[in-house]
Amino acid sequence: MTRTLSPPLTDLTPALGGAEANPIRIGFADKNPLVLRGLQSLFGEDRRFELVVSASDGERFLDAVARFEFDVGIIGWVMANGDGRAVLEALKAWEAAPARAGAGAPRIVVYTGADLGVARTAMQLGAAGFLSKSEPPERLLDVVAEVARGRMMFPFLDLGRAAAADPLACLTARERELLERLAEGLSNEGLARRFGLSPNTVKFHLRNLYEKLGAANRAQAVAVLLGRDRG
Repeated sequence: MTRTLSPPLTDLTPALGGAEANPIRIGFADKNPLVLRGLQSLFGEDRRFELVVSASDGERFLDAVARFEFDVGIIGWVMANGDGRAVLEALKAWEAAPARAGAGAPRIVVYTGADLGVARTAMQLGAAGFLSKSEPPERLLDVVAEVARGRMMFPFLDLGRAAAADPLACLTARERELLERLAEGLSNEGLARRFGLSPNTVKFHLRNLYEKLGAANRAQAVAVLLGRDRG
């Protein structure tokens, strides 16, 4: 049974290129491999950041904290073997342990659905930032950069009322464009060419789009669009 942490991302993806002289070192934890690949692509193209480690669950992320040094961790909230709450609680205990005096844990940004209750809980447990997946993924770059500088980043969102009137209200402009092109029958490769994106970035956007609409696949997502247009 494989239980080892993923190796440093620079070993996995050397083609990402070098970072600045004093980069912000980051680590990821998310249950969805498409999200992890999307984050790797997103941050790998920005020279302010150095990608250190990727983990598929909370337990592996905590292993990373013990084994690698990095400045900011971006974690999902719902994960196997230790969810976001468990990770934050473990990091609080880790920092408070006498043997760890002077050894700081990475600051944590929770990247998940637009749930104000989760944002409040994350703040209470010591997270430094929260970003909803209803925001453009590029916004995460700025949130992580500000958290690395010592700021607290909690942009609270109220999407409930708008979503009740418009099921697409929770989508970003780019996600709406992608959905409209999906309705025209474009494949992932066609979407990548149309918008000048990498295939992994397209998958990242689509995964967020499906999650927000409660759709399991592109056919269900297109059905939401068509149903809204008929209404």
